[in-house]
Amino acid sequence: MTLFRYASSSFSFPKFHSLPLNPFIRLFSHSSLLPHNHFNLVHSFNHLLSSMHYNNNPPSIIEFTKILSSLVKLKHYPTAVSLFKQFDLQGGIMPNIVTLSILINCYCHLGHMPLAFSVLSKILKLGFQPDTVTLTTLMKGLCLNGDVKKALHFHDTVAALGYQLNAHTYGTLINGLCKIAETKAALQLLRKIEVRVVKPNVVMYSTIIDSLCKDKLITEAHDLYSEMVSRGIFPDVVTYTSLIYGLGIGGRLREAIDLLSEMVLKNISPNVVTFSTLVDALCKEGKVKESTNVLAVMIKNGVKPNVITYNSLMDGYCLVNEVSKAKFVFNTMILRGVGPDVHSYSIMINGFCKSKMVDEAMNLFKEMHHKNITPDTVTYNSLIDGLCKSGRISCAWELVDEMQDGDQAADIITYSTLLDALCKNQQLDKAHELLMKIEDQGIQPDVYTYTILIHGLCKVGRLNTAKEVFRHFLIKGYHPNVVMCTAMINGLCIEGLFDDALALLSKMEENSCAPDAVTFEIIIRALLEKNKNDDAKKVLHEMITRGLL
Repeated sequence: MTLFRYASSSFSFPKFHSLPLNPFIRLFSHSSLLPHNHFNLVHSFNHLLSSMHYNNNPPSIIEFTKILSSLVKLKHYPTAVSLFKQFDLQGGIMPNIVTLSILINCYCHLGHMPLAFSVLSKILKLGFQPDTVTLTTLMKGLCLNGDVKKALHFHDTVAALGYQLNAHTYGTLINGLCKIAETKAALQLLRKIEVRVVKPNVVMYSTIIDSLCKDKLITEAHDLYSEMVSRGIFPDVVTYTSLIYGLGIGGRLREAIDLLSEMVLKNISPNVVTFSTLVDALCKEGKVKESTNVLAVMIKNGVKPNVITYNSLMDGYCLVNEVSKAKFVFNTMILRGVGPDVHSYSIMINGFCKSKMVDEAMNLFKEMHHKNITPDTVTYNSLIDGLCKSGRISCAWELVDEMQDGDQAADIITYSTLLDALCKNQQLDKAHELLMKIEDQGIQPDVYTYTILIHGLCKVGRLNTAKEVFRHFLIKGYHPNVVMCTAMINGLCIEGLFDDALALLSKMEENSCAPDAVTFEIIIRALLEKNKNDDAKKVLHEMITRGLL
C-alpha cells in the first residue's frame, strides 16, 4: 500500500478547507479584543494577504509560515487553521511542506485526525515527500486522540515504505503506549528499536520507568534504570523524580532519599517536582520531621516550594494530628507569595474537622467563598463529616443544598456520612428513606453505605428491617463483605438467634467472605452471655484452628 492510499483509505474526511472560517477571525481580526500578540500576528497575516494583490513582489510562503508557526507556539490552533484557509482560498502562492506540516499539527491538537490525514494527501498530491517531523506529528496526533493502535499501524506502514523515523518518533509511540497503561507493549517496542538504526535514549527509558513506577512495579523500574546506566545512557532529573516517586509509594523511603543524594553527587539538580515528590512520600508515611529537613535542603538549593509542596506538608501534619502546625504552614505559604488552592483548603478543613475544630473549619470555608475559590466535593464532604460528628446535622444538610445549588454533585461519600449521622442519632426511618432516595437518584450505594444502615438497625433491635435491607442488597447483585456480615451476625446474636448467626457464618465461607476475629468474638461473647458454654467452646476451637487467636 502506498502512503497516499493509506491516507485516503484510513479515514473518511471532507476537504481540508471545507469547514467554515472561524467567525472569531472574520469579525475580530482587526479588534483590540484579541490578545496583543495574537492581534499583531493576525494583523500581519492579513496585511500579507492584501499585499498579494497590489505588490509586484508578492510575499514569500516563508513569511506566511513564520506567522502560522508563531500562532501554533501560542497554542492558537483554530486561528492558524482559519488564516491558512483564507490564504489557500486566495491562491497564487504554493504552500510548502513546512506550512502543511503546521496545518497537520493544528488539526492533530484540535482532534480532527481525518482532516490531518487529508493534508497528508495534499502533500503527496503536490509531489512533496513527508519528512520525519510530518509523520511523527501524525502519530502523536493519533496518540493524543486515543488511537494508539492506529498510530502503531501507521508507523508500520511508513516504516515498510522506507520512510526514515527517528528517536522522537519512537519516544512519541512509547509515551502513547504508557499513557494508556500499556507499559509492557512500550517495553517491547523499546526492545524492537534496539535492533534498528535508532538508538534508545533517556526520554524513552524515563517514560517507561515512570509508567512502571505508576504501576507499582518498582523493582522492574529500578532494573531498567540500572540497564540504561550500564549502556551509557545518563539519567536526568525526570528519571530520578520518577524513581523517587516509585520508591516513595513502595515504602522504600531510605532508597528514595539515597537517590536524591546520588542526584546531587552527579550534579543533576533536583527541581521542585523532585523535592515535592519526596516530601509527599515522607508525609504519607507520617515522617513529617524528615520531610521538613527535605524542605530545608530544597530552599537552601534555591528551589522555591510551590503549592503542591506546601499541601503535602500540611497533609502530613494533619495525618499526625498536628493541625496547628499545618495551619502555620498554610499561613507561611501565603506570606511567601504562594496562593493556596482548593486542595490546600480541603486539607486544612479536613484537619480541623478531624481535630473537632469545626468552627475553625467553617471560618476557612467562608474564606474560600470570600477569595472566590470554589469548594469541590472533597471540601464539602470533609466539612459535612465534621458537622455530622459534632451533632450539627441541620448545618450539614444546608451544605448539601448549597452543593446542589452550585452544581457540585453530592456523591455516595456525602450521603454515607449523612446516613451514619442519622443512624447514630437513632433516626433510622429517615436513614432508610435516604438510602431509597439516593438509589432513586441513580447514585449507587456501596457496601459501606448498606453496612452503616444494617449496623444502625441491629443496634436498636430492628432486626427484621435490617434483614430486609440485607436481602435488598443481595437482590441487587452486590456481594457483602466481612464487616456487613459481622453486623448482621451481631444483630442475630442480640436477638438470641444463634442458629441463624452460625448459618450466616457458614454462608460467608461459601461466598468467599472469610470471617475475621471480630466475627468470632461477637458470637463467642453472645453465647457465653446466654450460658451456652459448650457452643462457645466449639466456636472458639474453630477460631483457633483458623489462626485468628
